[in-house]
Amino acid sequence: MLWETVKLAMLSIRRNVLRSVLTLLGIVIGVAAVIAMVTIGSGTSQKVQDDLSKLGSNMLIVRPGQNTFGPPTVSEARSFKERDVAILRSQLSGVRAMAPSASKTTTVVFGALNDQATVTGSDTGFFTVQDWTFAAGRPFGEAEVRAGAAVCVIGETIRSTLFGGIDPIGQRLRTGGFDCQVVGLLEAKGQSAFGTDQDNTVIMPLRTFQRRLAGSTRIANIYISVANREDVPRVQADTERILRELRRVAPGAEDNFTVRDMTQIASTLAATSTVMTALLGAVAAVSLLVGGIGIMNIMLVSVTERTREIGIRLAIGALGRQVLTQFLVEAIVLALFGGVIGIAVGLGLAGMAAFGMAIPFAADPRIVALAFVFSGLIGVIFGFFPARRAARLDPIEALRHE
Repeated sequence: MLWETVKLAMLSIRRNVLRSVLTLLGIVIGVAAVIAMVTIGSGTSQKVQDDLSKLGSNMLIVRPGQNTFGPPTVSEARSFKERDVAILRSQLSGVRAMAPSASKTTTVVFGALNDQATVTGSDTGFFTVQDWTFAAGRPFGEAEVRAGAAVCVIGETIRSTLFGGIDPIGQRLRTGGFDCQVVGLLEAKGQSAFGTDQDNTVIMPLRTFQRRLAGSTRIANIYISVANREDVPRVQADTERILRELRRVAPGAEDNFTVRDMTQIASTLAATSTVMTALLGAVAAVSLLVGGIGIMNIMLVSVTERTREIGIRLAIGALGRQVLTQFLVEAIVLALFGGVIGIAVGLGLAGMAAFGMAIPFAADPRIVALAFVFSGLIGVIFGFFPARRAARLDPIEALRHE
């Protein structure tokens, strides 16, 4: 019986193809918009988390001055000293690696080519803290750090821009008026969550950077990688306590430094992205309601057009509930067709957006299933009133209808 009802609904839809297609558009647009918005939002959130994870795992960033969101900047607050780093190393427990650093944007030159790059001075722990892996060569050693040797490690952008097809290992790279020997090449990381090119970098021993490039012993940042994720709050609290003592911060006074947990930043950005996605999805869902109103309108027109047909059915013995079921199934089939087409269109739009925006294609099967079910519910809700109206027609009056 149900299958016969479905076939009758399909026949009615085919009888007025153009009208049915126009009716579907509201559902198609609504479902496509919801699927596309949610998928793009999920991909954006995932990319933010992936980009932040490239900065290092379980990492704390310690900076002088008050908290500012974004990549490292030059702070006017009193910078850290090597003594601060040494005391933190000796008193903190549960730390996988620690690395002081200072950075400067300058011109690097190889042969006749040059480029602007971020030159960073640090020690051997820097590569562990920031989860760098080597494509070729090696990191500089402890002896080279202590001696302030003129050696450096470069990123993939520097290699491709300045060296091209030449093997950079062993070559001399000029930066800030002195030459350093390239001893290592880092694997590419790509863009950071803040939009900077992480591979456009040159890393050298901290003392080399301080003596030959910066002209000061200033340490701008201290990177701390915690061994276990559950220990991050404790290490963060211990770091704040130790630095307050070292920097003579009075009880009750504000810190003149910042200890930032990158995992918290990732969670905050992901939560913000989720809220924005939900808002956009809610706005897009309004199109579904508009589509539902379109279905109700067209079903009311269909009831009016087929009044005589309904009267004949009722006169020869059809029950009211059978007429109601027929028109209700017709509305549901129409809405589900729109849902299926909308899902396909939405996934296609999300795929193109993911390709164009260079974000992961993060389609959620649960959202797809929910959109399909919701389109069916739209058919039930907005198709019920016209179906109920058809079922309550008086057979005598319906047969008189012209």
